[in-house]
Amino acid sequence: MMILFCLQHQWILCILVVQIGRPHMEAIQEVEMNNEEIVLEEKAKIGKRDTTEMNPRDFRPAPVEVLDYVKINIEPETPISTLRCIMTSKPNLSFSKEELRKVEEQMKKAFVEFYQKLRLLKRYSSLNVLAFSKIMKKYDKISSRKASKSYLEVIEKSYLRSSDEVLKLMEGVEVTFIKHFVDGNRKKGMKYLRPQAQRETHRVTFLLGLFSGCSLALVAAIAVSIRAGTLLENENRGQYMENIFPLYSLFGFVVLHIVMYGANIYYWRRFRVNYPFIFGFKQGTELGYRQVLLLASGLSLLALAAALYHLDMDIDPKTQSFQTLTELTPLALVIILLIVTFLPLNIIYRSSRFFFIKCVWRCLLAPLYKVTLPDFFLADQLTSQVQAIRSLQFYVCYYGWGNFTERSNTCQESKIYPILYIFLAIIPFWSRFIQCLRRVFEEKDLMQGFNSLKYLSTIVALVMRTLYDQKRGTFWRVMAASTSGITTVGNTYWDLVIDWGLLQRNSKNPWLRDKLLVPYKTVYFVAIVLNIILRLVWMQLVLDFQQLPFLHRRAFIAIVACLEILRRGMWNFFRLENEHLNNVGKYRASKSVPLPFNYDEDKSM
Repeated sequence: MMILFCLQHQWILCILVVQIGRPHMEAIQEVEMNNEEIVLEEKAKIGKRDTTEMNPRDFRPAPVEVLDYVKINIEPETPISTLRCIMTSKPNLSFSKEELRKVEEQMKKAFVEFYQKLRLLKRYSSLNVLAFSKIMKKYDKISSRKASKSYLEVIEKSYLRSSDEVLKLMEGVEVTFIKHFVDGNRKKGMKYLRPQAQRETHRVTFLLGLFSGCSLALVAAIAVSIRAGTLLENENRGQYMENIFPLYSLFGFVVLHIVMYGANIYYWRRFRVNYPFIFGFKQGTELGYRQVLLLASGLSLLALAAALYHLDMDIDPKTQSFQTLTELTPLALVIILLIVTFLPLNIIYRSSRFFFIKCVWRCLLAPLYKVTLPDFFLADQLTSQVQAIRSLQFYVCYYGWGNFTERSNTCQESKIYPILYIFLAIIPFWSRFIQCLRRVFEEKDLMQGFNSLKYLSTIVALVMRTLYDQKRGTFWRVMAASTSGITTVGNTYWDLVIDWGLLQRNSKNPWLRDKLLVPYKTVYFVAIVLNIILRLVWMQLVLDFQQLPFLHRRAFIAIVACLEILRRGMWNFFRLENEHLNNVGKYRASKSVPLPFNYDEDKSM
């Protein structure tokens, strides 16, 4: 009951803002007062409040009548609740231990978020008092008058300064949380309520430099090996490109995407985009750009070392008998990568790995889960990794159906492989399509309906381009070109106008938007041009640019895939910048946490 009592008092946050006193200030005797004393006094008061022991008896118990207005929350947010909502209209009041554990986690998150709101409101009050004192000090300096003390005395008597409702609520939340969720352990409870920001260490920077330097050295070693072994003129060059290159290109796509994400984090921090809040990262667990680049450099080091080992085993005549061991090198690297990703031990950023796995799972099971921003943002990232998904399919074919000991495969001869080649590629787009449909039904947002049509047209264009690549012919070329042209126009418009919020004719910044975080407007126009150009890379297929004599087909496909990853990395920055500005513009400084119950306020009025 105490829990319900604390949560139902969130309305006080709004009342505190609107009830700030406005005393008459016409006849005030002006006397000087130092604003630094105000700051020290404020810090002393807050510190005194935080260090004192709290007694639960000081707080009123929640009224029993509050339970009459509480109902079980049956919003379809998980697969079970979604299916239950579809199958029956009656709520199921029986709970398993697992469901009760999830309810407890929801309550914890709600308490932490409510406590953060109270802290923000307290800081708002202190910051305004400090700002007023600084303004008065500046006024005294310019006008040579001594008005600070008299004006600040009025501020001290105002509701903004004298009210202690926020501090009482903070103490109540602390006592309730410590008593009911951490078994009276105050240190553990305050660690939940006031998480510390993650500190970057010199070890991360050192390892980042070490791995990056080793990766560059391995790239040079691979180039020397290819040149010394005259592999480019070797008669088995085509066989290597068709069978081995797709296996290692998978790691190149993943590393490039991680590097772009690390660059995004660097610029988000530089231009003060609150990406941890937007993504919903738990405070203290979000990765900085150095940690992300460390993961990319570590993976590139493993992949390049494996590729160099593979080349060395091929070139050296003494190791020709170890053909099976050589060909299993890429597969072993993939297994290691999967083991590290799903490793339950608290190493290698476990919270971030599990957050990623959770988001991937929710994307695969769309629309059974409630759609959140991390879910559809990750699904958008996967739409730019179509070639990586196809590389995973090639792994299964090469090691499952093909004769990898002789470096040959019969994937294209199978009737199932071309179908899977199309089906697996459209999974990310289909996930986004289903997510948009669920948001249409839940949020009643018509724009999400148009967004779903955009992804549906992308699926049709992708299927047509793949069929043209497999069958050729004038008919399939016309179908691929027409469908790709239509979806390119729609996707480009959505990128620039909806996702980035640009091309607004009546804005303060012509053809951009009113608020910009990057001080150089040229950056936005360059990004617009690059996005349009990179959206047209599909034309290389219908115009047969891939038939260039000096470049192998597999290498050209990899280059095109890398260009799409670069475009997605650029899109990420401006997409989150626009999301951040929308949050600021709509004063969304806090997030809503779903609760396992609903409180009917109308009945309590």
